[in-house]
Amino acid sequence: MNTLADRQGKQPIIAAENLSKVFTSGIFIRARTEAVRDASFEMYPGTVLSLIGESGSGKTTIGKLMLKLIKPTSGKLLYRGQDITEIKGKDALRDYYRKVQGIFQDPFSSFNPLFRVDRVFDMVYDVFLPHVKNREERTAEVLESVNLNPARILHQFPHQLSGGQLQRLLIARSLLLDVDVLVADELISMLDASTRMGILNLLVDICRERGMSILFITHDLALGYYISDYTMIMHRGRLVEKGATEKIYKNPVHPYTKMLFNSVPDIGHKWDRNEKFVPEHVEREIEAFYRKNAGQGFTYVDAEHGVLLSAE
Repeated sequence: MNTLADRQGKQPIIAAENLSKVFTSGIFIRARTEAVRDASFEMYPGTVLSLIGESGSGKTTIGKLMLKLIKPTSGKLLYRGQDITEIKGKDALRDYYRKVQGIFQDPFSSFNPLFRVDRVFDMVYDVFLPHVKNREERTAEVLESVNLNPARILHQFPHQLSGGQLQRLLIARSLLLDVDVLVADELISMLDASTRMGILNLLVDICRERGMSILFITHDLALGYYISDYTMIMHRGRLVEKGATEKIYKNPVHPYTKMLFNSVPDIGHKWDRNEKFVPEHVEREIEAFYRKNAGQGFTYVDAEHGVLLSAE
């Protein structure tokens, strides 16, 4: 597992500085939804950063910002020191997407059902790697690296493959492009348990061997702990706790983080049917926590563990 000492002297691949995204809706009365507020984080080569939170917390919005699917309202998102909002033009965008790719929850939606797998890879070559000559050899190499048989896979249509095979194909595409950053948004939530572990182990191995940086977006605390070097906990658009995974899981400080961990079922403990979860209680605990630490903002409790102590 990478630590702060391991990162000394390394430059981040991705750096977010007070990143915010506000969505507006309505015609006569404009409503504002603050999906992401003042998010700051860094991603380093060869590491996995988990972004954990409940549905609607803003996790996917951060992934979309990194993939330039939406524009930030304020703040900066830097790729190797360059603000990605300044990346414009067909050639510059192509170069960016060659190095920053995403894998999403539903692998079937990532493929044209009318194209066989070999055609999908040909399109990758045509757009991003037009000068590569040994296409068949390189394609076979990346497919074998994700435990797929090229002879069986290349002439299949997407509907003839399983969800796990399609996710492996998306990982193989990223390997072919030799990406720097992979945004993995709930990529295993549609897969069965046995397939999940194979995909996760594959991702970690690739990350370590090739120096790729992975943003692993999930709501599953166990998977986040299993795969990540660093963890960020997100609540209502704010990063409320972040740092080394071991630090956060063994010593959660923010009330929301504690609530998440307390909500994980214990396989050796029978569920109490009379026990009730009241979201308002958690919100009151968070408000009291912020009042108690008023004015402290986001503070590092140690070198690799930061907590949002007050909202302002």
